[in-house]
Amino acid sequence: MINANQRDLYTRLATIPRIGKKTAILLIVTTNGFKDFQSSKQISSYLGLAPNERSSGSSIRGKTRISKTGYSLVRNHLFLCSFTTCIHNPQCNTLYERIVAKGKSEKLALIAVCNKLIKQAYSISKSGLSYDKNYVSKLD
Repeated sequence: MINANQRDLYTRLATIPRIGKKTAILLIVTTNGFKDFQSSKQISSYLGLAPNERSSGSSIRGKTRISKTGYSLVRNHLFLCSFTTCIHNPQCNTLYERIVAKGKSEKLALIAVCNKLIKQAYSISKSGLSYDKNYVSKLD
């Protein structure tokens, strides 16, 4: 069904380093080809990768953690992809090293890389372009 309906999107998502066939298919299927979302933040929240502060009242603050709502299968695939993506994807590598250099845990940095992968996948789906490792945002 992916070949019949979303072949172009599938081939563009596969150009992201270390996003495999299964992960690309899972992203397309769970997000309806990225048609149901207006931003990458909505997708992160939908998949359960968005940070969520847990607090009780005004004086007790809990740690900020991911919400873990949504599809755990997609979240697990993205997390496993983030291990090798940190090496082969220049933007993700920069993000990972910056977070670890601040003294944060490596697991937190890998979750940030998962969110970066979602942002890259969303922008590729909306722009119609393939992955470009030399891309620099015009907003910076």
